[in-house]
Amino acid sequence: MQPSRPSATLLVLLLTVLTLLAACGGDVLEESPETVDATLSPPPTDAATEPSKEPKPSPTRTKTRAASPSPSITVPRIKIPKSFDGPVTGGDVSWPQCPKGMGIPEKRTLGLPMPLPSAKFVILGLTNGPGFTPNPCLASQVQWVKQRRLMAAAYAVSSYPDADTLEKYGDEGPFDGGTRLGALSNVGYQQARYNIGSMQGAGLNTPIVWIDVEPVPTFVWSSDRRANAAVIAGAARGYVDAGFPIGVYSTPALYESVVGDLSLGGVPEWRAAGQTSMAEALRRCEGDWSIQGGDGVIGQWVEDNRDRNVTCPGTSTQMYRWFHQY
Repeated sequence: MQPSRPSATLLVLLLTVLTLLAACGGDVLEESPETVDATLSPPPTDAATEPSKEPKPSPTRTKTRAASPSPSITVPRIKIPKSFDGPVTGGDVSWPQCPKGMGIPEKRTLGLPMPLPSAKFVILGLTNGPGFTPNPCLASQVQWVKQRRLMAAAYAVSSYPDADTLEKYGDEGPFDGGTRLGALSNVGYQQARYNIGSMQGAGLNTPIVWIDVEPVPTFVWSSDRRANAAVIAGAARGYVDAGFPIGVYSTPALYESVVGDLSLGGVPEWRAAGQTSMAEALRRCEGDWSIQGGDGVIGQWVEDNRDRNVTCPGTSTQMYRWFHQY
């Protein structure tokens, strides 16, 4: 077959395309005279159209909040008396050991010697004989003990009140001041409070207060042992209410002569042997020397113008119960 001639319409379209190409000047087909940099650097841009280069913000450090320091808690170092394998010796002092010439007129101080260098503990008296009279050199005696880092405890004498003292303190306390025995117990209670004030004022620490029950020369007990017992019972209550355990110092005969068969519930006992020896003081620790039904803790004897003391068997392993360690 012979091919057909192109139609008139086709020729018209071809002429139109050629005309358009001529109008473009052929720029589309020309090769650009610039050489292309094959590097990865970005092409230069017009400064007018270049986006502004803001300075990069400096890196900020994240502020970590410092942890609050733990509260500073200072725990006082508590010195606990050590235990001993055998008997421990010590002494007791009060107004007689103060320098001469101090104290109330009826009980002038004597300047007696302080405990021996071998003493491991000292029991300090709080009164100048009767109740409501302070040991005039208690503070200096406490310092003497502290300087030597000894163990310490406290004792106090109770006494029968005169009429003025009974009137002053008879209604001051937990007992019924409307009765004679109640008023006397209130006096004993106030004697204890007075002694605690003296002890605290002198800076004396003690785990126990020993109540000294014996005749007090010049300040005599009454002939009514029930009345005397009321004073001692009141003093015992005063110490206990203030948080102090109590013990009794005396001998069976002296105790009975003052307060009869008063029982303080079998509290611990500090037993006196007088002008004897350490051997006799240790013998007083035995059960047949019981004062009011309690256990013997300390025995006392007098030698060379000193009140000397020794712990009873079993006491030396529990010194913290009876003494404060300085």
